[in-house]
Amino acid sequence: MPQLADALRNRVEGDMMFDRFSRGRYATDASFYQMMPLGVMSPKSEDDICAAIDIAREQGVPVLARGGGTSQCGQTVNNALVIDNTQYFNDIIELDVEGMRCVVRPGIVLDDLNRALKPHGLWFPVDVSTASRATIGGMSGNNSCGGKSLRYGMMRDNVLSIEGLLADGSKHRFGPVGNNGATDFVALRDDLLRLGAREAAEIDARFPNVMRRVGGYNIDALVPKDTPNNLAHLLVGSEGTLAYSMAVELKLWPILSEKVLGVCHFPTFHQAMDAAQHLVKLNPQGVELVDATMIALARDIPMFRDTIEEFVTGKPDALLLVEFAEEDTSKHPKKLKELEEVMGDLGFSWDKSGKNRGGVTAVADPRMQARIADLRSSGLNIMMSMKTDGKPVSFVEDCAVELPDLADYTGGLTEIFEKHGTRGTWYAHASVGCLHVRPVLNLKLDQDVKKMRAIAEECFDLVARYKGSHSGEHGDGLVRSEFHEKMFGRRMVANFAEVKRRFDPNGLFNPGKIVDAPKMDDRSLFRYGPDYKVPEFQTEFDWSEWTGSGGGFQGAVEMCNNNGACRKLKGGVMCPSFRVTRKEQDLTRGRANTLRLAISGQLGPEALTADQMADTMKLCVSCKGCKRECPTGVDMARMKIEVQSARIRKDGLSRHDRLVAYLPRYACWAARVPFLMNLRNSLPGLAKLTERLTGLTATRDLPKWHARPFKDTEVAAARTPEAVLFADTFNRHFEPENLRAAANVLAAADVAVQVGSAPKGERPLCCGRTFLSAGLVDEAKQEAQRLVDALLPFAAQGIPVIGLEPSCLLTLRDEIPALLPGEDTKLLAKHARMLEEFIADQGDNPDFALPLTSPAPKVLLHGHCHQKAMGVMSSIEKTLACLPDTEVEVVETSCCGMAGAFGYGVETHDVSRKMAELDLVPAVRDAAQDTIIVADGTSCRHQIADLTDRKPIHIARLLERALKQ
Repeated sequence: MPQLADALRNRVEGDMMFDRFSRGRYATDASFYQMMPLGVMSPKSEDDICAAIDIAREQGVPVLARGGGTSQCGQTVNNALVIDNTQYFNDIIELDVEGMRCVVRPGIVLDDLNRALKPHGLWFPVDVSTASRATIGGMSGNNSCGGKSLRYGMMRDNVLSIEGLLADGSKHRFGPVGNNGATDFVALRDDLLRLGAREAAEIDARFPNVMRRVGGYNIDALVPKDTPNNLAHLLVGSEGTLAYSMAVELKLWPILSEKVLGVCHFPTFHQAMDAAQHLVKLNPQGVELVDATMIALARDIPMFRDTIEEFVTGKPDALLLVEFAEEDTSKHPKKLKELEEVMGDLGFSWDKSGKNRGGVTAVADPRMQARIADLRSSGLNIMMSMKTDGKPVSFVEDCAVELPDLADYTGGLTEIFEKHGTRGTWYAHASVGCLHVRPVLNLKLDQDVKKMRAIAEECFDLVARYKGSHSGEHGDGLVRSEFHEKMFGRRMVANFAEVKRRFDPNGLFNPGKIVDAPKMDDRSLFRYGPDYKVPEFQTEFDWSEWTGSGGGFQGAVEMCNNNGACRKLKGGVMCPSFRVTRKEQDLTRGRANTLRLAISGQLGPEALTADQMADTMKLCVSCKGCKRECPTGVDMARMKIEVQSARIRKDGLSRHDRLVAYLPRYACWAARVPFLMNLRNSLPGLAKLTERLTGLTATRDLPKWHARPFKDTEVAAARTPEAVLFADTFNRHFEPENLRAAANVLAAADVAVQVGSAPKGERPLCCGRTFLSAGLVDEAKQEAQRLVDALLPFAAQGIPVIGLEPSCLLTLRDEIPALLPGEDTKLLAKHARMLEEFIADQGDNPDFALPLTSPAPKVLLHGHCHQKAMGVMSSIEKTLACLPDTEVEVVETSCCGMAGAFGYGVETHDVSRKMAELDLVPAVRDAAQDTIIVADGTSCRHQIADLTDRKPIHIARLLERALKQ
């Protein structure tokens, strides 16, 4: 809409996005719907929002306020002007520590808020599972709940007031009713209170008597009562249909830092549901469900596998996680004992069998509690990790009933699923009778869409029979709004419509939600509509684990369910570029959505190779954080290679990419003239002169070619080697001291070593990583095949292949098996080990002894992204723990930002620096001078050295320093 775009650009300071690619990234949320926005705006101020709403009203354009975009019912999609509050409109306006309250902008993320509150001993306790990306505005619009609502209540119970902008452009404070306010606000207030008084009896008769009720509008907040009515509670849960929240005032609570967890094991699901009503009598903070399906799926996800093995005993059909947090922590052991007694009274014991085998596993360790909490909060995404076309679908997900009815209700729902030939996956809040359940369906099939409709009708009838709520946590949106008459009656639906008209007579704000809703099974609104199709296309990797076109590439892309876990700003690795830019396109989710729309033809012809697609991928540093941390396993690093390969086939290779990609091919020649190759760093003006030619920024020195590169013959080949050393291109030519140190360390441990070498007369071995980074897959395959041919004979004898550079060695475990699928590469992958992994593996080997002293009082360790993605960090920590009298601290950081050539690019070096400045560089600057900085990644070491006054070293050199002479 050019008229809308032009008007906004003339009056708004924030970012505007009206191209098809950008709009497509905002067309979906975590539901199964898709509605293309008319445009997207990221406001920088209240003035921006006021101007946008004025322009939209004048032009008759709907407006949709959006936070993290994780709504599961379609609340945050619409054919509207989408205003994304998360990028800029996200600060704390006021913090009253003594009064335990704060005022925030709607775009602030819950985890960010709680990080700011923690030093003051306070927190906001509506702890939704999406806390790493859920915004306060979105949580208010949805009336979010969280796992501790049993103690702290829901969003409605913790919102004190809201400053809201109405559709007519007027701004008012909605809070406890008083006698002040502008004339138009007083008229609105009085009309609302009259409605509440008029409908009090109907509200009492129709609103379910359960804690978890978020369907419709909260007009029960208007009913006359002893205390002043709070009009903010009417806006809470209104899904952005009544007013635009400018500021939200929140009630804060003191942090209860210590807690204890009892994991109750049950042999059947029904028994767990029946037990919930008895367990809540112990006054826990929460009771959360984990079912057998979730346990099984979590075992297949690397980041959760160890956690499951540690806290699950035997093969239970269901677990209830019972959490206690008492102000007097000395009561915790008593609470656990009471829990065990209740389980015993219910007939469960570890020494029994069959339907009586069960009991409590106590978890007091805060770190283990945190790991279990991560698993529990990822429940939805774990369920969505199925690689089949059928996925658990959210539409009857969070119905709520009273606890005594929970077992019978879940049994009835299971019967409905079985009747329609499917099954449900269960998890979440047993303490409040709100269990998340998703039947497995394939919504690309018309027959399954019809099945979904039938299940919804029967499920809501069942809920009504138990006088429960059809919407207990996730709101109405497009999924449930049409069922309000079934649940509340015609008169109550008319009341909802009256409220909407009084606030927003022309339907400016998020139309079609709560009132005047379309049919929930209108396939024209689906992500996979009736015309959705992905034609066949060429791919380079093996994607056969998934289904669909491109050899399964389609299915791999469609694994993204828009849950938004990649939007987290702290912890883990993904998504480092987003942490700097806060832009949807610089996000695993944003990129996956763009790919899905491109391969299905929704972004026009040749979208996969378009400039906009290249821009979408430009800031992806291929950190592989998503491979491990995305709960549905979206591997954007590998997908990016497919995009680059397709683009190269169309447009060829840039000079910059050619220079980087072919480095292993010219390295041996360059190493003969290191002085000449290093001249660019030392000759004034040369870096700037060559910047345009090479695409390498003049603001950085390039890695220095070593005058004495590593040669394979430096390590005498053992007759019967116990390990093979893989000398990668980077350590060979730039930091050969690392390879020499590794050889010395292995020799000190009496490990017979041989260097893996290419046939005589050929250039040294290479993993092909640089070619992959540029999308030159054929060249990468050639390098990979050479490497496999040279190292496979050792792997076939069970001899480990040891590497030093994570991005190179771990290619053997990741990309190479997908480039060259087969038993050979699987075998080699099995035996590919980082140096520290090899050492950690020797814990039970009586013949392995590494004589070590303390190299320094403290070591600060930064992990390479690929080490984190492939689960290698525990091995580094285990190896460093062998150093006597040495404290080891692991920096909690995302990508260092250098990421191979990324940090040297003219267009990317600024973002690279900002990535490092988030966490890594401050931690290094704060380290004491006698602390040794360790980083295995070549890029990581250069980034740290460039941006600080410290010179980090590889773990091989640290261990060499620590060797007893």
